[in-house]
Amino acid sequence: MSEKELARKSVEYRRKILKYIYQAKAGHTGGSLSCIDILNVLYNHVLNVDSADFSSPDRDRYIQSKGHTVEALYVVLASKGFFPESDLETLCTYQSHYIGHPTRKVRGVEQNTGALGHGLSLSVGTAIAGKLDKKDYRVFTLLGDGELPEGSNWEAALSAAHYKLDNLCAIIDKNSLQISGATSDVCNTDPVDAKFEAFGWAVRHVDGHDFEQLKAAFDAIPFEKGKPSLVIAHTIKGKGVSYMESQLKWHHGVPSEEQYSDALQELGVAEESLA
Repeated sequence: MSEKELARKSVEYRRKILKYIYQAKAGHTGGSLSCIDILNVLYNHVLNVDSADFSSPDRDRYIQSKGHTVEALYVVLASKGFFPESDLETLCTYQSHYIGHPTRKVRGVEQNTGALGHGLSLSVGTAIAGKLDKKDYRVFTLLGDGELPEGSNWEAALSAAHYKLDNLCAIIDKNSLQISGATSDVCNTDPVDAKFEAFGWAVRHVDGHDFEQLKAAFDAIPFEKGKPSLVIAHTIKGKGVSYMESQLKWHHGVPSEEQYSDALQELGVAEESLA
């Protein structure tokens, strides 16, 4: 897809994220909106994964460590044909598989995640398996900056470098906010780039809403042979809806009827500008 086509697709995804969160009266709105451009580029430009052959041993793997923003993942998987989009009408309802964190009961989901700090460890193991099996698949994982203080991340980062996992790419959705405040106030992990570089990773920074930068970074993986790659994607929590942007309350806020209408109007204007 071209950058303009990806931009149109992101507007569509944002509209659907809001629709299903509004209908369910539950969800993680701000973080889903901050990471959706990343997922858009991964699934529409990067990943070698096919909904018709999801069991292929040669497929790329995507593991969403920041599992609470599963609404973003669900709408992308539906758009790629992993399940009927009508399934999302049951989001967060009794006995639905479409719960508030990724589960392998949903087709297209690689791993159950949501307990913060686990996704990178799972990805390291998957990448090691690929090396041992002499497979060419790559492993991508999305972390939130608010989960970085979890110690398991740093054990995984050390292991990834030790085993020279250049088939692994971690992405940090660096929107600088988490449920209880600014990440710099709750537990500051900056400078993240220097820390990962010290652990033996190759690191690049991108604007997490700039499709050209995202495509260029992912196309360059591995950044260095024999090293795992880290993409630090600088994003805005609630991106695309002005009254949600960089506002802590939208970490898991659900829009009212009026707010939902206002958001759809904004997205409509954004869509028209891309015509």
